[in-house]
Amino acid sequence: MSLFLHVVPVTEAIATLRQLAERRQSERVPIHESFHRVLASDVRADVDIPGFTRSVVDGYAVRAADTTGAGDAIPALFTSRGRIAMGATTDHPVGAAECMYVPTGGILPEGADAVVMVEQTELFGDQVLVKKPVSHGENVLFYNEDFAQGGIVLMAGRRLFAQDTGLLAAVGCVQVPVTRQPRIGIISTGNELVTVNERPRTGQVRDVNTYAIAAYVQDHGCVPVTYGIIQDDRDIFRAALARAVSECDAVIISGGSSKDDRDMAAAVIAEQGQVLVHGVAIAPGKPTIIGRCGKVPVLGLPGHPASAFVVLCVIGRHLLDGMTGLTSAAVIMVPATLALNVPSAKGREDYVRVSLKDGIATPLFGKSGLLNTLVRSDGVIRVPAESEGLETGTTVEVYLW
Repeated sequence: MSLFLHVVPVTEAIATLRQLAERRQSERVPIHESFHRVLASDVRADVDIPGFTRSVVDGYAVRAADTTGAGDAIPALFTSRGRIAMGATTDHPVGAAECMYVPTGGILPEGADAVVMVEQTELFGDQVLVKKPVSHGENVLFYNEDFAQGGIVLMAGRRLFAQDTGLLAAVGCVQVPVTRQPRIGIISTGNELVTVNERPRTGQVRDVNTYAIAAYVQDHGCVPVTYGIIQDDRDIFRAALARAVSECDAVIISGGSSKDDRDMAAAVIAEQGQVLVHGVAIAPGKPTIIGRCGKVPVLGLPGHPASAFVVLCVIGRHLLDGMTGLTSAAVIMVPATLALNVPSAKGREDYVRVSLKDGIATPLFGKSGLLNTLVRSDGVIRVPAESEGLETGTTVEVYLW
C-alpha cells in the first residue's frame, strides 16, 4: 500500500484509466439495434449518393446562364418542355431558353444545371416567366455530391445517433460493425446503506450510487451489472469484488475509500491485484482509487453521491469511452460568465456545480454530501490546480451533465 493517498493530478489519473481501458471485441448487430452503439470499423458507401443529379426544390430546370438579369420588372421568358415525374427520366435535353418542371427529388434533365423555385415563376400556357436569376448548381444536388461509392461515410469510434442510423440505411449497411458493450460491475459499500424500498432509520441512507452509476454507465454504451449493497466487512467485500471481477470487464466501487489506514476498498484491491492510484488532486473526490485485478480495471469512487458523480463525469468516463472504442466523445462545453467569486486551493482541480441561465453561470455552493446541488445544477466548471479561485465576471467553460 505504498501508494496510499499519494495524490496525483487529474491528468495522470485519466491517463492511467486510459491505459487500463482495453477496447472490447467487435460484433455485428442489425441496423435497428445499432442506435447509441460505437462503430468498430469504418463504414463505406456501397453506391454513389445521390446516384443521379436531382432537384432539391419544386421548380423549373434551366440553364443558369439563361436567367442572367431576370427580375420582377423584366422576367426571363422560357418555353416549357413539360414535366418530369418523380423517378422518371426524359430523352429531351433542356436547350437555350427552355425549361422543364421538376419535383423535389426529381432527376434533372440533360442540359440543365440549376432549378428555379416555382414560387419565383409564373406559368402562361407553355411559357414560363422566371423572376429571379439562379447560379450554376443552385437548388441542385449533383451526382455523388453527398458520398462517392467506396468512400468512408462514418468512421470507427463514433457513437451512432438517429441521423447516423439513417445514413447507414442509405449505404445499405444492414449489419453494423460495433464494439461489444462492456459489462461494468457496480458495488456500493457501507453499513449505513439501505435499499430504495426501505425507509431509512436514524443513521441510514438509501443506496443512491448504484442507480446513478448504472444510468451513467448505460448512457455511455456499457451494460451495468449491479451487485447490491455490500457491508463494510472485508470478507464480504472481498467475495463481492472477486465475483464482479470474474463476471465483468470493469468494476466501479462507491464508498469504502477514506483518508485513513482503515481504507477497505484499497486494501482488498491490493490483495486481489494492484492499486495504481489512491488519491487524486480533485475536489470533490480526493480519495478516488484506480487499480486492477488481473486485466480488469477497478475504479473506486467516494461514497457521497455528488462527489461520486463528479469523479465519474470527469475521470471515470475515460475508462468507459476507452473500453467502447469511442473517439468522438460528446462532451458539451458552453461558455458563460461567472456570477460569483469561486474560492479554491492551489494544487487541486476544483469542480464546482453551477446553474446556467442566459449565459450566466451561478455557482451552487454546498457540501459534497448534498444531493440538491447535483439536481439543481446544469453542469460544472473547472478551477485549474494552479489557480486560487475565479473572480466574478470571468468567462468560464461549463461542462454540461
